[in-house]
Amino acid sequence: MDPEVGGETAGQGGDGADRGGVDALAHAPTHSLAAVLRVPDFRSLWIGLGLSSLGDWMGLLALTAMANASADSYAGKNYAIATVLFLRVLPALVLGPVAGYVADRLDRRRVLIWGDYLRGLLFLTIPLIGPRVGILWWIFVVTVLVEAVSLVWGPAKDATVPNLVPRHRLEAANQVSLATTYGSALPAAAIFAGLTLVDKLYRSVFDWVGTGPVDLALYFNAVSFIVSGVVISRLRHIPRGPADVDGEAGALRVILDGWSYVGRTPVVRGLVTGIVGAFAAGGVVIGLARTYVSDLGGGDSGYGLLFGTVFAGLGLGMWRGPRLLQGLSRRRLFGLALTLTGLLLFPLALVQQLPVVVGLTAVLGFFAGVGWITGNTMLGLEVPDELRGRTFAFVGSMIRLTLALVLAVAPLVAGLIGTHDIGPLDRNGDPFVVYNGAAFTFLAAAVLMTAVGVASYRQMDDRTGTSLVTDLRHAFTGSTGVYAATGCFVALEGGEGAGKSTQSRLLGEWLRTEGYDVVLTHEPGDTEVGRQLRRIVLDPATGDISDRTETLLYAADKAEHVDRVVAPALARGAVVVTDRYVDSTLAYQGAGRELLDRDVERVARWATGDLRPHLTVLLDLAPQQGLTRFHERDRIEGEPLAFHERVRQMFLQLATAAPEHYLVVDARRPVDEIAVGIRDRLRPLLGHASRGGADRVAATRRTQP
Repeated sequence: MDPEVGGETAGQGGDGADRGGVDALAHAPTHSLAAVLRVPDFRSLWIGLGLSSLGDWMGLLALTAMANASADSYAGKNYAIATVLFLRVLPALVLGPVAGYVADRLDRRRVLIWGDYLRGLLFLTIPLIGPRVGILWWIFVVTVLVEAVSLVWGPAKDATVPNLVPRHRLEAANQVSLATTYGSALPAAAIFAGLTLVDKLYRSVFDWVGTGPVDLALYFNAVSFIVSGVVISRLRHIPRGPADVDGEAGALRVILDGWSYVGRTPVVRGLVTGIVGAFAAGGVVIGLARTYVSDLGGGDSGYGLLFGTVFAGLGLGMWRGPRLLQGLSRRRLFGLALTLTGLLLFPLALVQQLPVVVGLTAVLGFFAGVGWITGNTMLGLEVPDELRGRTFAFVGSMIRLTLALVLAVAPLVAGLIGTHDIGPLDRNGDPFVVYNGAAFTFLAAAVLMTAVGVASYRQMDDRTGTSLVTDLRHAFTGSTGVYAATGCFVALEGGEGAGKSTQSRLLGEWLRTEGYDVVLTHEPGDTEVGRQLRRIVLDPATGDISDRTETLLYAADKAEHVDRVVAPALARGAVVVTDRYVDSTLAYQGAGRELLDRDVERVARWATGDLRPHLTVLLDLAPQQGLTRFHERDRIEGEPLAFHERVRQMFLQLATAAPEHYLVVDARRPVDEIAVGIRDRLRPLLGHASRGGADRVAATRRTQP
């Protein structure tokens, strides 16, 4: 199934019954979270995910609290908690490689529904069967079985989300789902802390549920999974795992294909390295959080507060982080977020005051959330659907493997270090400060996380010609690039046959009727120099030329175009509507020719003086459909389908990175409906354009880069 089936229409989330939701999705900004939730199938998945996540976090808190209570010594408490956490990731060591294969072979809808049912029933057996067969032994068994089911359920869910929403709204969908997954830890922690406080005040309140609030949390967990399965059963359009198309492929080959893709794709490889390194450092914090809180004088309530705070920050980072730094490229944002998370671990380990630690964990969680949503979105955009389940499973397996090692080693290290008195004794004979093994281990995690963040940033930096300080200033002020102070600059972008020339003409006619000075133009070829360059780059007789040569020829056309046509028109206050601009170079020569994004962008931005359109309209159309609209093809149109698929993906990626300057439209919609949508979005931007004056209508026939 094509991930763009349905575009901005009902095909993304049902059969068209929810017409109001379709209209809202079509006209809402790219980053709109409310618009994504109007997709019926995604909304059902989101509700089910929220229910199961809430119960799962309560279960984790209950089981780690039970493990902490089962031991007396400092080292024993660390080892008991580590055992429970280790068993949660143990199945990945054995079943992880197979999970992605299974997720891509089975019906994803059934995996999601029955995966929730099975996990709910398994958790239900802990308070019902556990006391009869040995509670700790049964907890270990159920933990392993639940995680085995989750290994298949997780990749199926991750691979499904990109099929439920339009591609350019994937970041918003990931924000909603991931913020729900991790943000639900906050109410879970609040409920758990509340139950423990009530139990301390009124010891007889929970006598009817055996072990008190712990059993009650487990019942809640079980019921939430079952209800989640019921909600997800309402989903109607989850596609089957695409790998089952190749019925002859063996399990080993399918698994190795997924792993090979990660290894040979630099961006995906960098993402996986960063994500795994982040979880390694995070595993240290998770494994030692309970004993660290005890070191600072807090109990179960303090543990619940710290747990909830870090996940509140995580959810906030996922929800608001990418929009706070919209002008920053995703690759830079990912590395920067990981680095800041590592740096914040240093004061977290050194400051021995619980209120300060709680505040630091909120900020730390925020940057971790920004990194996780950014990395997950890039994976969803970079990985093709037929490999998505295996890739997400590979990432999940590596995360679990790393966590297993860390959760086993970190408490051991903390226990071996023990407690240490630092400084002279005070008048009461107490040491100046006491540092325990958990704090020392946190310092080691800080070094690891910071190193991973810096390495990830350097490997994935796609703007080496621009300083980070400049990028951050532009991101916070919204001033990335140069925007003309007079006139209005509009660019129409999109793949072959998307209707850019038609919409350019209709927009020009409307603007003239409104009394504006209008310049309709296009790239390449709307200058004398440009016409000669156009013949070279588009004529099939030119044959094969160097990709870099082609890029430079397009850059030369842009330089002449901006200097001779665009800049003078904007200076006099005209509305300039161009059919293609810099985005076409980034998409065709960058992604299409598989040149380095940063190199192509530096050349194109330099050629245009970094002049940016006030609005870029992306007419999105699947290449399979657009290419059928031609009888004869030029050099670019004649490229293979894979080339045009990469072009389309880059267009959508650019639009997602700066939604405030883009309007993404499904080019399959009626021509007049598209035109109205463009006018509505453009009206607020016409304040600096002049009315009246002589119009210059340039050649408007459809052009190609």
